[in-house]
Amino acid sequence: MSAVTAADPDQEKFMDAASRLQRVPPATMELQRVQNSQTNAMHMVEYLAANVDLAKDLVARCSAAAQRLMDDDLQSITEDLDKVIKDIGHELSRMPASAFGSNRSAAATMGTDLQVTGNGHHPLDQRSCDGYSEADLPIVAANDKPRKRALHDGDMPRLVDFLQGMYHESHEFGGQSFSSLPEVAEYVEPLYDSFFCPLTNKVMVDPVTTESGVAYDRRTIEEYFEKFTDDSEPVICPVTKMAMESKTLRSNAPLKNTIAEWIMRNEATRIRIARTALSLATTEAMVLEAIHELKLLATTRRKNREQMHKIGITKFLARLLEHKDALIRCDSLELLCLLVEGDKGKEVIAKTRAISRTIKLLSSSSFDERHAAISFLAELSKSDLLLENIGSTAGSILILTTMKFNDSADPIAAEKAGEVLKNLEKCPKNIKYMAESGYLEPLQRHLIEGSDDVQMEMVLYLGELVQKQEMTINIAGSALEILIKMVHSGNTSICKAALDVLVQISSHHPNGKTLVDAGAVPVMVEALFIRKIDDEPMGSKTEAAAVLANIVKSGMNPDVIAVNKEGHVITSKYSVYNFAHMLKCSMPDDLNLNILHVLLALSALPRPLSTVVSVMKEQDSIQTVIEFMGSPSEALAIAATKLLIALSPQMGHTIAEKLCKAPGQLSRLIKSLGQLGRITERHAVSATLLSKLPYQHLTLNLALLQRGTVPTMLAKIEEMQRGGMRASRHAKPYFEGLVGTLVRLTTTLHEPDVLLSAMDHKFTSVLTGLLVRSSGSDEVQRLAAVGLENLSNQSMNLPQSVSEEQIPKRKNILRRLRTGRVYDNQKPPAHVRLCPVHRSVCSPSTSFCLVESGAVECLLGVLESNENGRVVEAALGALCTLLDGDVDVVGGVAVLAEHDAARHVLRVLRQHRDDEHGSSTVLRRCFWTLERFLEHGSDRCVKEVTSDRALPSALVGAFHKGDTATKQAAESVLRRLHRMPDYSATYVSVEL
Repeated sequence: MSAVTAADPDQEKFMDAASRLQRVPPATMELQRVQNSQTNAMHMVEYLAANVDLAKDLVARCSAAAQRLMDDDLQSITEDLDKVIKDIGHELSRMPASAFGSNRSAAATMGTDLQVTGNGHHPLDQRSCDGYSEADLPIVAANDKPRKRALHDGDMPRLVDFLQGMYHESHEFGGQSFSSLPEVAEYVEPLYDSFFCPLTNKVMVDPVTTESGVAYDRRTIEEYFEKFTDDSEPVICPVTKMAMESKTLRSNAPLKNTIAEWIMRNEATRIRIARTALSLATTEAMVLEAIHELKLLATTRRKNREQMHKIGITKFLARLLEHKDALIRCDSLELLCLLVEGDKGKEVIAKTRAISRTIKLLSSSSFDERHAAISFLAELSKSDLLLENIGSTAGSILILTTMKFNDSADPIAAEKAGEVLKNLEKCPKNIKYMAESGYLEPLQRHLIEGSDDVQMEMVLYLGELVQKQEMTINIAGSALEILIKMVHSGNTSICKAALDVLVQISSHHPNGKTLVDAGAVPVMVEALFIRKIDDEPMGSKTEAAAVLANIVKSGMNPDVIAVNKEGHVITSKYSVYNFAHMLKCSMPDDLNLNILHVLLALSALPRPLSTVVSVMKEQDSIQTVIEFMGSPSEALAIAATKLLIALSPQMGHTIAEKLCKAPGQLSRLIKSLGQLGRITERHAVSATLLSKLPYQHLTLNLALLQRGTVPTMLAKIEEMQRGGMRASRHAKPYFEGLVGTLVRLTTTLHEPDVLLSAMDHKFTSVLTGLLVRSSGSDEVQRLAAVGLENLSNQSMNLPQSVSEEQIPKRKNILRRLRTGRVYDNQKPPAHVRLCPVHRSVCSPSTSFCLVESGAVECLLGVLESNENGRVVEAALGALCTLLDGDVDVVGGVAVLAEHDAARHVLRVLRQHRDDEHGSSTVLRRCFWTLERFLEHGSDRCVKEVTSDRALPSALVGAFHKGDTATKQAAESVLRRLHRMPDYSATYVSVEL
């Protein structure tokens, strides 16, 4: 290529303009001008022309879409425009004045560049480019360029749109067209024939010169020389075909340095072009090729990565993580992973939103994108600068722990997630975040292996965590020992945090044995009963009691839970006495609540229950527990009521007596039954307590009547039957408690007030209705049948048990009895129908007759539909009242036979005869009823009983294996069937 003629002195204006663009002193520019070769001047002009086009396109984009560009887009275009202007100035500073043939060409070049800068609102003085036009820029012909060769022949990704689509003025590049980014860079930084090894046609890495004067790549020519093994055979130069006497190779340092410099310039140019392509790309294909080019350059050398940081590529890639195209997001992550291998890249990422965007991509449905995201995050987590940033990003720890645990779904991602979490542990705050996400292993590990300060910090973290949320904590025994040690010897705050954690751990019942093995119980007992430190808050005792209650409720055998070195266990009288004694002291509600929980847990077991009852009687602590029922604290009142329910089988009369004597307690209890609104647990336990206390406690029953309990209960029962059972999960026990309280009154019908109330409120009809409308509760049906049995037992005794002498003030009862069925030993009128069972005029309200109330059909319906042994037993008991006592048994059998009772009883017998857990009372009552049918029934009834094929085997089985009462009942039936001898027959003396 011929040299360009020297320029005249007026071209110094051009150098001054370049100085202002690049911000380089003129002296430095002149030095560069002398050093640069004239042979590179024209391709510099061509590169400047490309940058001019880029600047013009950026200016056009700003002008056309300024109103709808977002701030980020506008800032990006501004940065790109500033970079293009600096590149123009840089190239101008490299061009010597001798490269231009006339003032006209230099002035024209400067005029064109400055005109573009003026359109972009650059602060340069626009007056310096007056008088020049864009048409003055000379077009350099293709054959005038230095002879060059393409480095990549189809190996690089295609970028057809780079010049053909985006740069509509590409014809100004000397008529050249490009199909890939490397070719664009090669055009700007020409590649000369001397760079290529003549044997491989590739750019030389270590050029050497042979004796023939031809340059080759060292490795290639050495392999060529190995073919000449015979020393007598001359070595032929592969290019000149001349024989060489020696294989000596001389390193070509100038050429090697020239190639290295070209490679550096070429890669830097490729980076700038790719950056421009990223900014101006209009298609996804252009973006993908630019990213691919940058990935190749980033893997080549560290300096390329540093340049990418400087010109904003790293920052721009962070924005591409929100691109709509998944492939672009994935490739951007892979490139970012390369760029952040050094600290500089991580510093740049720390100032962007790349981390939060990457966290979102961890949930991608694409394996490649998910793997790229977790790999990028793993690289970022190696920097201490970003650990807290990653951990504090919303959802990061939770997503990472989920990936780690779901290793079967994606083993690669799980392994990487584990690596990230391991790195994040270096930041203590991240350990807390992991614990909040349910990943406790790091915290536990630091709690065991860490220093004293670290252990305290971990305990405080756990304490804060359990205060914020309820969670299941599983910790190894060694970690528990540290927590227990801190309770025993730590300061107040550490002790409080450790106790909070132990409470949460103990609430998960499988941890109970681990806590006992770790020695938690003696420490808790000491904190509760022995330790008395003035500045220690009472809350420590509260948490200690909570831990003990949770351990007792865990299902362990309490008889083996030692509380001290003296051999006392938690069920011993020593322990129970201390618990009961604390109830009588003035303690905070929370502490009393936990002590009640301990006693309640012990009362659930038969052996400890007897100890609790004994201690409560000795200390007279029942009164204190009853007082707790009126506490404003809902939890304390519920716990106290539950304890009384648990103790009622052993000391129910004592509880009932003290409840009646306690001022206002019974009234509050009754009032809670009728409160409006949603049914709470407090309502349910209150009703249950009244139904569990001894039924025949007359004082309590009369107190209930005097306080108007019956109307309240009946109204609530009706409400529950209309649909109140769906109102709350506590509705069922509440309903059962109401019915049980109502039934308890049927046990004291000998008291006139109770009798009058039962008549007035039609107990027989109410209980009959409950057999049918029990809201799915077996207990309600059982209680209703028990109540009907109690009422029916009074049917025959009612006239004889009530007289004017006994109750002179209750004339209305006598009047009601006389009008109902008593006629002063006179025969009733002929038109009045007599009850076949009671042989008098009966009514459901005054005589509690099961026949007149329709209860017989309902009771038989229960036998048909319910398989619960206790319910069946109660129903049979009510039916048996029609066949026993002073009633007309023949009439009772006839009434039952009309309703096909024999078939129902035989069905019950078949159903429960093989039930190992069934009640022997059911079999006994079945046999007793069948014996009555055989003795007093009609032929049809007797035939129905005797023809049952299952009856004989059931009788024989009960006779062999049943208890005494059941065996006797079976024997009676067998005798009626003539299967057993009749020992009551009269023996006649026979003479021999």
